[in-house]
Amino acid sequence: MWNYPEKYDVIVIGAGHAGCEAAHASAKIGAKTLLLTMNLDTIAKMSCNPSIGGTAKGHIVREIDALGGIMGIITDKTCIHSRLLNRSKGPSVRSPRAQIDKVMYHLEMKKALEETENLFIKQATVTGLVVENNQITKVQTQEQIQYLTETVIITSGTFMQGEIFIGHQSFTGGRLGDPSCKKLSPYLQDIGFDIGKLKTGTPARIHKRSINFDATEIQHTETDVRFSFELVENHLEKQPCFITYTTDETKKIIQEDLKKSALFSGKITGKGPRYCPSIEDKIVRFSDKSRHQLFLEPEGNYTNEYYINGLSTSMPIETQKKIISSVIGLENAEVMRWAYAIEYDYIKSSQLQQTLETKLIKGLYFAGQVNGTTGYEEAAAQGLIAGINAALKTQKRPSFTLSRSECYIGVMIDDLITKELFEPYRMFTSRAEHRLLLRQDNADLRLTEKGFQAGLISKQRYEKFLEKKEAIQSIKENLETYYFTENNQKVTFKKWLARPDVSYQDVLNKHKSFNDLGKDTNEQIEYDIKYEGYIKRQQKEIEKLQHLDNIKIPLDFSYEEISGLRNEAKEKLKLFSPPTLGAASRILGVSIADISILMIALKKQKTKVNS
Repeated sequence: MWNYPEKYDVIVIGAGHAGCEAAHASAKIGAKTLLLTMNLDTIAKMSCNPSIGGTAKGHIVREIDALGGIMGIITDKTCIHSRLLNRSKGPSVRSPRAQIDKVMYHLEMKKALEETENLFIKQATVTGLVVENNQITKVQTQEQIQYLTETVIITSGTFMQGEIFIGHQSFTGGRLGDPSCKKLSPYLQDIGFDIGKLKTGTPARIHKRSINFDATEIQHTETDVRFSFELVENHLEKQPCFITYTTDETKKIIQEDLKKSALFSGKITGKGPRYCPSIEDKIVRFSDKSRHQLFLEPEGNYTNEYYINGLSTSMPIETQKKIISSVIGLENAEVMRWAYAIEYDYIKSSQLQQTLETKLIKGLYFAGQVNGTTGYEEAAAQGLIAGINAALKTQKRPSFTLSRSECYIGVMIDDLITKELFEPYRMFTSRAEHRLLLRQDNADLRLTEKGFQAGLISKQRYEKFLEKKEAIQSIKENLETYYFTENNQKVTFKKWLARPDVSYQDVLNKHKSFNDLGKDTNEQIEYDIKYEGYIKRQQKEIEKLQHLDNIKIPLDFSYEEISGLRNEAKEKLKLFSPPTLGAASRILGVSIADISILMIALKKQKTKVNS
């Protein structure tokens, strides 16, 4: 084993969406960062659907961008189709979604990382870590190289002990066409980590020329959707997507061949994502439905491959062929890649701190699907937080955490460290108690200040942000001050804008002294005024609960000695080691009475220490 001569502040293992974000954040903050990947040609590869965003996921990408992350910028550069989901509903649940050019996304991300100062990228397969006195010291690779470091972020995605299933056939792989990482998972288990198994899957890809588009419903792109708060140029040709449906014949085929599915035959033991089920799972769970909606989505401008969104399966190939041919418009479909399911190892969430550093080993972080989440966006957000904290740790600066009242990223991480996962975790707007405050349009107002303080936002961008913030505040003050006469009564512009049928554009048309700050910012102002009562109510609720999140619980706090605390609560509290009393209150199995007892115990300990 050869010791590489240079020492790195932070080493990131894996270059999926979590790894890219982690490495980028760490390097931008100033840490000398090494990104290790099994294959340089699969950096930021879209293993499943080549799309970014969607319900709540779009919120997360906007938050990543507001903090200074990179996913939003690369998405805007490589987008070929975009839509704002839930446009007809309230602003809190509207989410941007983009179909991206699969190849261009990889190339643009790779280029951006290669041009990032302090970031070094190498191709290698990690087999283990060297740990001394519960502290990382080295990373070992299959190529017999040891890299020196004290801080490591593992973002292995579905590669740890990955096994692919197509009907009764199974073989190892991190994704179809790529080898799995076989040695890292057993090593982590040997040093004390609790590891479980989860499952996910992906649909088949078909050739464009074999699709009868006339039998489908066309869905054109929208032009006013973006993810980054920065202006990003995109010269790629835009493409439509298409909607189609399964048929009664689809249902019949699946019901007859159900036992051939790896999922229903018992070959797969890991739990799959409930909110993104395979087509056979849909047929079983929603047996009353005669059809299911599917989307035909292009993989890029330089390929004829189309992705069948909504038709993931672990059926054998002969059954897949019959299923696809039974779908409207796909009667003569030419399959280019078959669908498959993948089962993989993950780290159970109770072993993580709020910074995503492990409780077991100092300097070791996990981010992405390895933590039990599903989706590129959830993975990237975790990578960002882990990358920030790893870099700050090397600089001996305070850690960086986000609360669930601040952002969807905070909601997700709080859920990961306070809840047991029995299926892959996916973000939804319903998971956020204060979602009216956490809209996708105001992510910059919520988080850019924090991104600047961490060192991810440039001074130039921060100054532009401050100008926007001041302009919004000035307009809000003018809305309260300026008025006009209506039916012989004075009406303030604020009261007028609060009406459901009035927009900020109407205000601009009526009074020339108000500034046009652009469509996105104008909407921010409009939403804040229209929903002001609800927003103030949610802010008061947050203030009431804030005191619990401000009461810290030491990592080594002993729950066994607390008189009156129920045994179930003791077990759960020991398992999750919540960082605050607020986090403890969100653990399933810990009651309000338990929290009251714990609060008294913490006060007694603090009094004892101070005396």
